[in-house]
Amino acid sequence: MLENKQDNLHEHADGKEQDQEQEVKSEQGQPAPEEATEKAEEDHEEALNEIDETNAEDAEDEGHQDRHAIPMLDYHSMETEALVEELEKLVNKEKIQAIRNHVDGIKSEFDLKFQELLEQKKEDFLSEGGNEIDFHYTSPLKRKFNDIYSEYKAKRNEYYKNLERRLHENLQKRQDIIEELKGLINVEENINETYKHFKEIQDRWRNAGPIPRASYNDIWRTYHHHVEIFYDFLDLNRDLRDLDFKHNLEEKEKLIVRAEALAEEQDINKAFRELQILHKIWKEDIGPVDREHRDDVWNRFSAATKIIHKKRQDFFKNQEEVYEANLKVKQEIIAKIEAIANKPVNSHNLWQKQIKEIEALREQFFKAGKVPYKVNEDTWAAFKEAVRKFNRNKNTYYKKLKKEQHKNLEKKLELVALAESLKDSEDWDETTAVLKKIQSDWKNIGHVPRKHSDKVWADFKAACNHYFDRLHARKNKDFEVEMEAFNKKKAFMEEIKAFELSGEQEKDLEQVKNFIESWKSFGRVPYNKKSIESKFNKILDALFRKMKIDKKQAEMIKYDNKLQTLADADNDNLIRNEKIFIRKKIDEVNGEIRQLENNLQFINADDNNPIVQEVKRNIQAYKDDLAIWKAKLKELRTI
Repeated sequence: MLENKQDNLHEHADGKEQDQEQEVKSEQGQPAPEEATEKAEEDHEEALNEIDETNAEDAEDEGHQDRHAIPMLDYHSMETEALVEELEKLVNKEKIQAIRNHVDGIKSEFDLKFQELLEQKKEDFLSEGGNEIDFHYTSPLKRKFNDIYSEYKAKRNEYYKNLERRLHENLQKRQDIIEELKGLINVEENINETYKHFKEIQDRWRNAGPIPRASYNDIWRTYHHHVEIFYDFLDLNRDLRDLDFKHNLEEKEKLIVRAEALAEEQDINKAFRELQILHKIWKEDIGPVDREHRDDVWNRFSAATKIIHKKRQDFFKNQEEVYEANLKVKQEIIAKIEAIANKPVNSHNLWQKQIKEIEALREQFFKAGKVPYKVNEDTWAAFKEAVRKFNRNKNTYYKKLKKEQHKNLEKKLELVALAESLKDSEDWDETTAVLKKIQSDWKNIGHVPRKHSDKVWADFKAACNHYFDRLHARKNKDFEVEMEAFNKKKAFMEEIKAFELSGEQEKDLEQVKNFIESWKSFGRVPYNKKSIESKFNKILDALFRKMKIDKKQAEMIKYDNKLQTLADADNDNLIRNEKIFIRKKIDEVNGEIRQLENNLQFINADDNNPIVQEVKRNIQAYKDDLAIWKAKLKELRTI
């Protein structure tokens, strides 16, 4: 009997006797059914196969747990700068074997976005008259991405080179363990010592480490096949076998409880990953149970697996619905971009508005989420084409605008040359007319390229100002006299600042009036020096305040000085403008008085109320001002 089992062992290990279905069922610890006709059983079989494949992959993936602990961000919605930052963080801080999917996702999105930018830069280059063969574009960000990605590949290659060596070393360890396990049934020793040796082999097996994926299933099945043979061998000593069966049953029941609890886990992916771990423990770490309980524990474990797998199927079905909804949103965004692209405008401001709208839509597109895989490339292509169409229209407009601005620049340069040729002309009448005309022409020409606008305007303005300053100087025959008057007033103002009041109001007032007369006697100052008049009036105001002169009286004393200035100017326009100004002030003050008096009617309080008193004080202040303005108008009419 023992010899037959050993023969079976070699045939089974070579994979020549039992078919795949029987091998899978031997893994599960129960006899294989004759048929799998029910749909539920087919789905369950598919779920178990998926778990078995994943376990085989995890056996050599040392970063499996780390990979799931690293959050997978929405790389599609991130800009290129953020993608590079995330890649750099992953490569520098995470285990290299745990970030493959993350890096692949980042690289895919970065390449798409950079390609979009590259195509846009190429279109811009060609639209400006460049030759396609001369086009080349790169950026510091692209170079940084390439450097980080190269570092990732170097680390990854080094890791997998070392991993391959370790996997093959571990495979040899496991093969040696199997050979050692085979020999247990031929050892002439006490059964207790043999069983102790067997448990030690099991511990070494569990800690032997990952092996190549291609060898995983075969090596596992061979090991468990010999474990089953050993348990049959233990049939000679039922106490040890039953004790082991009991321990295995208890451990498997613990796994069942954990699997059943996973049905309540809200994170479906987390539940599925933990279920994979439970299946791995079930297969690799726990031996068989007695035939009485074998079907029961497997069916319970299998039922829990079905529940989680069904929830996972529903989850992915819902994900597809989300992707379909995202697709609809992205299609609407593409339609909006196409609508904008099909309605080009002929205004810089409107183009800038459309550019902002396209940027906002582009950002919405990337934040809209993933779409079904089968339409992902078509959706991306439609989006790129819509944006490129808009950009082509934009480039065409600005190319045309640029040509127009260069023409405008040429026209303005001609005007600058003409103005500079005339700025020193002595033919006053004709030159004045020409310069006024070209100033008007300048306003009608339109914009020039921004980099030239400030300089060309400064040159034109300087030439015109040079001529008209000369013209004004010539017209002002009394220019030197006015400058002399300015200098006298400037010196006289310093004398007044040093004046000390005597304390006798009439005497001091007479002295101030003398100051005013002296000031007027100096005559007019140049137009661009008239600010000295307001400085003189501020000094007078300070003196009047010290003398406690009535406001109206002080204002009229100062106004006499201005009246004299207007009279000396011999310019009816100045007098007319002053009258218009005073009448406007009278109307404004009257309006304020009416508003305050109207407000007063709505205040339900007696005259002692602080608000009423404040309003009345304001009304009186405005009436005082009104009296002053009317007095000024009366004096003005005497000129």
